[in-house]
Amino acid sequence: MSKVKSPGDTHTREYLGTPTDLSAQATQDIAAALSGLLADVFALYMKTKNFHWHMSGHHFRDYHLLLDEHGNQIFAMTDPIAERARKIGGTTLRSIGQIAKQQRILDNDAAYVEPQDMLAELRDDNKQLTSIMRQVHNVCEKHGDVATTSLLEVWIDETERRTWFLFEATRGMFGRNE
Repeated sequence: MSKVKSPGDTHTREYLGTPTDLSAQATQDIAAALSGLLADVFALYMKTKNFHWHMSGHHFRDYHLLLDEHGNQIFAMTDPIAERARKIGGTTLRSIGQIAKQQRILDNDAAYVEPQDMLAELRDDNKQLTSIMRQVHNVCEKHGDVATTSLLEVWIDETERRTWFLFEATRGMFGRNE
């Protein structure tokens, strides 16, 4: 019977460390940044689906479909983020508990949220995610991880598009938008 290793075990790199030309420090820094990003992406995905499922009101169909499209796009990021960490010899998230500990995008567990408040909150969360991805991009760029920076550039563009659409959908609802 093989011994199960704990996440902090010194043998983790031996068992899970994919060979890479990146330094051990680069692998550690990039994998940590990607795990934080992944936690935020899962948090934003769940909030987007929550609002999709609980949408109501005059523009229900349009907003419901918009949030479904956004949720699918956000979820599509999850596997490539986790696999980038593994491809460079790092590890990634293992549980919902890790997501809860690392996420910076806040949950919304309210029983009812006005549709325009849903859109505004998601607009701001997508803007925050863009900022987080830029920070991760800087870490990857510092260590010469061009493959991850390339993926991040596409995801930043997609996230900016979601922010734009949500901004336009909320324009005029609250007066002046920032």
